[in-house]
Amino acid sequence: MTKQLVLAAATLLTVTGASAMDAAAAKALASKSACLACHAVDKKLVGPSYKDVAAKHKGQADAEAKVAARIKSGGSGMYGPIPMPAQPNLKDDELKLLAAWILAGAPDK
Repeated sequence: MTKQLVLAAATLLTVTGASAMDAAAAKALASKSACLACHAVDKKLVGPSYKDVAAKHKGQADAEAKVAARIKSGGSGMYGPIPMPAQPNLKDDELKLLAAWILAGAPDK
C-alpha cells in the first residue's frame, strides 16, 4: 500500500510539474503577438477580458483546445461583432501556453 501511495504521489508531481504554466512567458508571448492591444486581464477593451473568457469556459473539459483553436483561427461572434485576427504563425505549444494562461485568468506569476 505504501509503495502505491509513493508511486501515485510521484505521478501526481510529475504531471503537475509537466503542465505547470510559465505565466511570464505567456504574458510576453501575448504582448509579442499583440493580444494585449485588444484584451486586458480584468476589463473589456476591444475584445473580452481574459477573466471573462476564463469564466465562459469554466468547467469545460476541452476549454484549452477550444481557446487555442480560436486564437489560431481568429473569428467573431462569440463575444460580439468585432473580429479577432488569426494567429496562424503561432506553434501548437505557444497556442497551448496562451490558452492555459488565459483560462487561468492571465496571472502575472
